[in-house]
Amino acid sequence: MVAAVAVAGGVVEVAMMMATVVSAAALVSERQNQTRTYDGDGYKKRAACLCFKNESEEEVLLVSSSRYPDRWIVPGGGMEPDEEPSVAAVREVCEEAGVKGTLGRLVGIFENQDRKHRTYVYVLVITEVLEDWEDSVNIGRKREWFKIDDAIKVLQCHKPVQASYFETFKQGYLANNGTPVVATLSEEKASTYANQSSVSSIR
Repeated sequence: MVAAVAVAGGVVEVAMMMATVVSAAALVSERQNQTRTYDGDGYKKRAACLCFKNESEEEVLLVSSSRYPDRWIVPGGGMEPDEEPSVAAVREVCEEAGVKGTLGRLVGIFENQDRKHRTYVYVLVITEVLEDWEDSVNIGRKREWFKIDDAIKVLQCHKPVQASYFETFKQGYLANNGTPVVATLSEEKASTYANQSSVSSIR
C-alpha cells in the first residue's frame, strides 16, 4: 500500500516537473520573440540604413556579417514593439556599424520572400563615427567603406535583396504618389563569394 502510494506520488511529481519544464520552455520562447514584430501578412518587420560618408552619397558603409565574418552586409535589424521604422533604422546602425547621422529619405520597403521579412530602408548621412560600438565589442563586427557599384558587387552573391537597395537608390524608384514601392526579391543561394573592392578602411 505504501509502495503504491509512493509510485502514485512519483507519477504526480514527474508530471508536475514536466509541466514546469514545458512552462519554462514556453516562457523562454516568448522572451526570445518579444522583440520581433510582424506585419499583417506574417512578415518580420525590419529597418536598415544606407549609411553614406557625406552628402555626395558616393561612399557607403557596410558591416561584416555576424554569421559569415568574411561577407559584407547592410546594417539593419528587427523592429521592436511600437517602434517606428525610422527610429529602428537609426538604432540598428548605431548598434551594428557604430555610426550616427542625419536620417534622410525612405528608399523603399523591400520584401525577402525566402526569409519572410520586409525591410524599411533609409538614407543616412554620417555625422559621427564611434571608435568602439556595441557589435564591435560583443562580436568583433567590422566595417568598411565602398563605392555604390562595389557595394552592389559584394552583395549580389549572398544578399541579392540588399543589393537591390542600391539599385533602387540609384534609380530613385518612387511611386507616382511619392510612396516608396515594395520591391520583392527571392534570396538566392550562392556557392561562391565575389571579391570585395573597397575604397578606404575604418575599424
